[in-house]
Amino acid sequence: MKVKQTKSKTEVTGMNLPIKTKNMKNNQDFSITLLVDNTPKEAFDAINNVRGWWSEEIEGRTDELGEFKYHYQDIHRCTIKITELVPGKKVVWHVVDNYFNFVKDKSEWKDTDIVFEIAKKGDKTEVRFTHVGLVPAYECYGVCSDAWGTYINGSLRNLITKGKGQPNQNEQIAKKHGLERSMSDQNYTTAFLADQTPEEAFAAINNVRGWWSGEIEGDTDKLGAEFTYRVPDIHYSKQKITEFIPGKKVVWLVLDADLTFVEDKSEWKGTEITFEISKKGDKTEVRFTHIGLVPAYECYSDCSNAWGSLINGSLRKL
Repeated sequence: MKVKQTKSKTEVTGMNLPIKTKNMKNNQDFSITLLVDNTPKEAFDAINNVRGWWSEEIEGRTDELGEFKYHYQDIHRCTIKITELVPGKKVVWHVVDNYFNFVKDKSEWKDTDIVFEIAKKGDKTEVRFTHVGLVPAYECYGVCSDAWGTYINGSLRNLITKGKGQPNQNEQIAKKHGLERSMSDQNYTTAFLADQTPEEAFAAINNVRGWWSGEIEGDTDKLGAEFTYRVPDIHYSKQKITEFIPGKKVVWLVLDADLTFVEDKSEWKGTEITFEISKKGDKTEVRFTHIGLVPAYECYSDCSNAWGSLINGSLRKL
């Protein structure tokens, strides 16, 4: 058997064996085709506006030959080299390096190619997306093919046809595939020990007006209650108490939010604020976690600092 290495493929001769390489294009490579009314140039320009359809968390130029980096929290990061740019016709990315935290082979994308081919089809433009090397044998295939489907069929199509894509949909995709556990260590959390009983800590937590400075309307001390928190012109949020276990646990679901100091004013919406209470020897531990408040959020720095002061200062003193 002879194996010949070339820049773009591996040729195997002398034996009739099914051999898969990461950059061998075949009918198992993940592929999607779009037909749009826009011109090939408009499709080409949209593809190269990667921040407009894939992710705003990108470092480097995406519209010229060279490298750029993509990352999503600690779940996925990769370095991509743009190897072909043929205006109105073709874009090719080569994955130089890759890291996944949710599969055994964390480098699965490495040395694959991501290809966009553009062609006129009658009075329409066809965009064919192929991730050469992303095949069903890969552990990441289910998550990655679903993600590409979301971004290419949805976000990129909308950027081409409507002028606006929907980048940064990774959190929804991660939750859909049960990867939220991978993000759990990034949720803001803090804890303290107190001499008081778990029952006393529980009562203090539910006396929200006693420790969370701001305007509060509604009941804060019973299951199913909803209350609003407001600091005029800065912060509004509406919480629902979804768990209420005396001496053990309190959970608030944020139903709505309006943070005036960040671009996405609803960043808190859909997050959960939890208080877990337990005995630690002769003391009581109160562990606070804001599930969904992660470093990728624009408000993370200000909000984590505020929570730190409130929980370790105001609530502890109460």
